[in-house]
Amino acid sequence: MTGGPFDLTGRTAVVTGASRGIGAAIAEALARAGADIVGVSTRIHESGIGRIVEDAGRSFTGISADFGDRGRVDALADELADLRPDILVNNAGTIERAPAAEHPTDAWDRVLQVNLSSQFTLTQRVAAPMLERGSGKVIFIASLLSFQGGINVPGYTAAKSGIAGLTKALANEWAALGVNVNAIAPGYIATDNTSALRDDPDRSESILARIPAGRWGRADDIGGAAVFLASSASDYVSGTVLPVDGGWLGR
Repeated sequence: MTGGPFDLTGRTAVVTGASRGIGAAIAEALARAGADIVGVSTRIHESGIGRIVEDAGRSFTGISADFGDRGRVDALADELADLRPDILVNNAGTIERAPAAEHPTDAWDRVLQVNLSSQFTLTQRVAAPMLERGSGKVIFIASLLSFQGGINVPGYTAAKSGIAGLTKALANEWAALGVNVNAIAPGYIATDNTSALRDDPDRSESILARIPAGRWGRADDIGGAAVFLASSASDYVSGTVLPVDGGWLGR
């Protein structure tokens, strides 16, 4: 059955970092809700997400891009803007772990470029046709560290805090123009980014002890929130950072 508030039939969604983890789960969820998918990642052509999207009955276009390469991001922004998508999900990201006193400058620079600067560049350009036609959905992927400081990840925390602020800043300017800008803040999800934490028995135990749901999140736990924020069901939701964290922040 189509036509409900969560139906994305006839819409095109760009999902960055779509080859695995949260990005792949979001791409699949949007496709199952009816959207055609443009997936962007450094390894998009080596992943199986295209087949998953097509098995859901939707079209898939894969684009390879390194979000740490500013020149490539500029070119990608123009390419994506030309596609005139209805939905942009800024999921691509990276993480570098080292104590703040020893954190390498090049690691800081790369994390800020991938996790914040490239997100702004893409959104600014891809949203231009959305603003012209008066409709569109932009979804950033924030983090629990948009609210907290974390340990040994100063660049990641700074970038994700920036994403929360950018979400609100763009929403303030674009909500009245028909473009909704929101973010999802995943909790502790079992992906490559959290493997170091899950492999540390003490950290893993202390994290699980604080999660009321009693488990690590799964990538597909994020899909429903993405469908909501991409659909007409969220037309009056703007500038929010939605935690999907098993209750972590409420503890």
